[in-house]
Amino acid sequence: MTNPQLVNYVLAMLVIALAVYGLRYVWRLWLFGASYKLAVQLRQKIYQRLSQQNQSFYLKYRTGDLIARSTNDVDRVVFAAGEGVLTFVDSLVMGCAVLVMMSVEISWQLTLLALIPMPIMALVIKRYGDLLHQRFKHAQGAFSSLNNHAQESLTSIRMIKAFGLEEHQSNQFEQVATEAGRRNMHVAKVDARFDPTIFVAIGMANLLAIAGGSWMVLNDTLTLGELTSFVMYLGLMIWPMLALAWMFNIVERGSAAYSRILSLLDEPLVIKDGAHSLQPDKGILEVNIGVFQYPETQRHALKDIRFTLKPGGFLGLCGPTGSGKSTLITLLQRHFDIDEGEICYQNRPLTDIHLNEWRARLSIVNQSPFLFSDTVAGNIALGHPDATQAQIEEAARIACVHEDILRLPEGYQTEVGERGVMLSGGQKQRISIARAILQNAEILILDDALSAVDGQTEFTILQNLSHWRQGRTLIISAHRLSALVEADNILVLCHGEIAMQGTHEELSQQVGWYKDMYHYQQIEAALDGDL
Repeated sequence: MTNPQLVNYVLAMLVIALAVYGLRYVWRLWLFGASYKLAVQLRQKIYQRLSQQNQSFYLKYRTGDLIARSTNDVDRVVFAAGEGVLTFVDSLVMGCAVLVMMSVEISWQLTLLALIPMPIMALVIKRYGDLLHQRFKHAQGAFSSLNNHAQESLTSIRMIKAFGLEEHQSNQFEQVATEAGRRNMHVAKVDARFDPTIFVAIGMANLLAIAGGSWMVLNDTLTLGELTSFVMYLGLMIWPMLALAWMFNIVERGSAAYSRILSLLDEPLVIKDGAHSLQPDKGILEVNIGVFQYPETQRHALKDIRFTLKPGGFLGLCGPTGSGKSTLITLLQRHFDIDEGEICYQNRPLTDIHLNEWRARLSIVNQSPFLFSDTVAGNIALGHPDATQAQIEEAARIACVHEDILRLPEGYQTEVGERGVMLSGGQKQRISIARAILQNAEILILDDALSAVDGQTEFTILQNLSHWRQGRTLIISAHRLSALVEADNILVLCHGEIAMQGTHEELSQQVGWYKDMYHYQQIEAALDGDL
């Protein structure tokens, strides 16, 4: 070989190497990019589906399980779609190339003989895969339980410490973690069978190749050098076969994870979106509930609830604990649909109205206010992200929390911690009220939202709301009846039914629960004032 020829060969090899490098880089970039996009799409679908589900769905699925499916399971699917496909293509190309060389360059008969163990190996691997699918699915379920237990323990750490339950909770966590470890060990026992099965199949193929090749050498149909080359080629098949088995392993894991995701996405939507848009004008709210009961319960939660609320009206809700006040407010938000009857707005049933449009007309402050791990200002401006600092402070003043905020380390820029852990119950309630005020919706609903503030602060907030609302509709559910004195109509609920209704003046003169409770609370307030 001359020097110019050698140079040409070297250059050709360099060009081929660069081309292979470039192609493999582009191929991997495209493949992994597609798998990461798949992760984004799956998580978007999961989040969208979760946001559309009603409360009964969250009684079925626990928070830790939903988090595990949205993170760990999606990661498994992405890994199978990325690494799994990459390994499959690489091993398939190399395996096919080696088989072609063995068949064309040496002996196709010997190649077929060496491949006899492969169908048996494929059946065994398929059996392992089915077993792995089930066991990995159970392992992921155990991981969900572990995740849920950790999440609940961390969010309730104050209560755990208050009751001295650290050791008890630790023992419970150990049990859940042990079960998760046991489930994963079951998966590992199946994992451990893949490689030995491949090596046994390769060993059998080598044995058949050497036996058959030796016979062919003795009969002068194959040279010793060709047999040696054949065995070397057969050695090159080890990696593709191991890679295919590994690919099958991760694909089965991804398949099990994907089935868990699909079961989540396939959960039917109980609340269907309406098809009609609301008119810009304010409307009359008409409630005509015949019977409502929660899913999978036999006892009615509400029965024969009928009233009309005009724009700018003030409706009060009261009654003993468990009488149905919060249930009624839940139905007004259309978290459930009514079994018998309907709720109408602008002369149209809520079931016919676009859900987002209806809920945009509502500002809700629940009895257990929720704050995000953000600044005070960020929490107040949640429903109005473009609000100015002046607007945020004005809402806080109406809710009587402005002075409290200024006393925080960084004022309105103070981080409140997860679920507002840095604040008291009264502060969280008032910040939630400020958030609802800033949203400036047509209907403001307070569901026992003043229970954690003192009587004087409650009176001031109600006075501020009276001046602020200016034509807005107000619905207040309260145990402290002083919050309902100015209401146009008060519903007294008992066992899910309207026991009494009327104005404060009317109800306070009638014999019944309202008069007795108001009298008792007046005495209690007088005693507190004396103290």
